[in-house]
This record gives sequence, structure tokens and C-alpha cells, in this order.
Amino acid sequence: MAKVYVTRSILEEGVELLKKEGFQVDVNPENKVLSKDELKKAIVGADGVLCLLTDKIDGEVLDAAGPSLKIVANYAVGYDNIDIAAAKQRNVMITNTPGVLTEAVAEHAFALLITMAKHIVEADRFTREGKYEQWDPKGFLGPQLQGKTLGILGLGRIGSRVAEIGNKGFGMKIIYYDVKQNPEFEQQLGATFGSVEEVLKNSDFVSIHVPLLPETKHLVGKNQLSMMKKDAILINTSRGPVVDEQTLIDALKNGQIAGAGLDVYENEPELTPGLADLPNVVLTPHIASGTFEARNAMSKLAAENIIAALKGQEPPNLVK
Repeated sequence: MAKVYVTRSILEEGVELLKKEGFQVDVNPENKVLSKDELKKAIVGADGVLCLLTDKIDGEVLDAAGPSLKIVANYAVGYDNIDIAAAKQRNVMITNTPGVLTEAVAEHAFALLITMAKHIVEADRFTREGKYEQWDPKGFLGPQLQGKTLGILGLGRIGSRVAEIGNKGFGMKIIYYDVKQNPEFEQQLGATFGSVEEVLKNSDFVSIHVPLLPETKHLVGKNQLSMMKKDAILINTSRGPVVDEQTLIDALKNGQIAGAGLDVYENEPELTPGLADLPNVVLTPHIASGTFEARNAMSKLAAENIIAALKGQEPPNLVK
């Protein structure tokens, strides 16, 4: 009987699929991230591991499972938590869950954008604290979205969907950067292709959707933030280290940009000191994919990847 270890409790659809295949499925009973030693101990003898982006999978962890390990299925689109080279050296397949969380993350990116633009958090707090005594014609003024320029850094599935929501839903102009230009996308939305610098200089809102790679770490740092408009808002739902968090804090404090909406952080779950004290930032705890539909689909897809691998087939979402 093949053994599968699931590193955290996830929505049940995927676990049930694994059990229906006759696999022995063990799920970490505690809702906490396992330490490296705990993880190494838990996966001994496993044929498959279903892990989360909070699990750091390196060569040492892979070796702890033993020669039976055939696949590590990441419950995420990104896989920067896994040493892909080490996995290939050991003939361990790595998979992810692309596509199924596109809508959820795109919606959350736009939720952060609207929340910042419309001062939702501050206005809510103001009202709850009993400060709303009369209508104020100058109270909580913010930018209207229609006609503004939305900059997209990274035109994958999620970045494309955010652009579509902005353009077709709110009449926003689109400028984007990606490693590959996309003429078809430009034609569909009347979008403009530009460098990172051009996107930052010309956008009223910037939404980040690049993967975390060595070349994208601190893609947005001091120089890049200095290029942005003073009334611009930065949104990040990709990976925290893409933005130099300390530099962002300085820019928000100094009025270099107007605000930011963040769902990811450079040293998760820790926040850089001072970030949580800023009034011009909205912070959510890495919940962009947090819809019933997306998390269920992620669970199912991760399980399907494992089932295929343990049946001797190529998983549908093999990272190559």
C-alpha cells in the first residue's frame, strides 16, 4: 500500500481522492508548520508528500523520506519553497496547482486595490469609533478607477485576469511588463507593453504577479519606488521578497507613494518592524487564494498529481 503524507490539514476533497485509491494517507493533525526535523521524521517511508508553500523541501528533507519517495505535490502555484534541482537529482517529481486559483487571487488583488483607493479600512474604523457625526464633502477622498492606468508586473494567468478586471470592469488603461510580449493580449485590452521602469513610472496602480526567482527578488526596491507617482498604490499578491519591504516602509512613510496593499511578506509570517503601524497600507495574511472553490480545486489537483505519479504516469502539473 502506497503511503502519502499531507503536511497540514487541507480541504477534504483531495484527501478523499487519495483514500479512494487505496493509499494510506496520514495528515499532520496539528494546524501548524512542522519544523525541519518534524517534517523529516513525518515523511519517512512516504511514496508521496502533499506539502504547502510553508514547507521547505530541500535535499536533506527528500533524503529523509527514503528511496520510496516518488513525488512531492505542492499545494500552491509557486514552488520557490522546493529545491527543484535536488529533487531532479533524486528522481523525485515535483508538481504544483496552476490555473485553479487564478480567479481567487485576481479578485483578492483587486479587493486590495479598491480597499486602498476607497479608504475602506480607515472609514470602517472611523465609523465604528463613533466619529461619524456628519457628512463631510472632503472626507476620505480617493481616486476614481475609471480612466486610471493599471500597471501589471508579470502577465501570467493571474496578471492577465487582474488586467481584464481593471479594463473591462472599471475602464482602466493597461500597461504591463513580462519576460515575453503578448500582442494578442495587447489587442484584446488595448494594453501597452513596457519595461519594469516604464510600468512603474506611468501607472496609477501597480499589481505584482511575477514568480519568485533569483532575478525577481527585490524587483521593486528603492530605485523602482522612486520612479512611481506620488499618488500611486502598489499591490502585491505574488511573493513577499519580490518587494524590498524596508524600502517600501520608507517610501510609505515619506509619501513617496500613496499606499500599498499586501497579502505576502518578505519574511513570512514576520512583518518588517514598522509596517503594521502605517496608516496607508492594508495587510492580509496570505489569503488571496482563500475561496472555497480555489482551495478545494487545489486539494483535488494536488491529489490527482500524486495519484498519477504513484500509478507510474506523468502528473498533469509536473514542474520540468
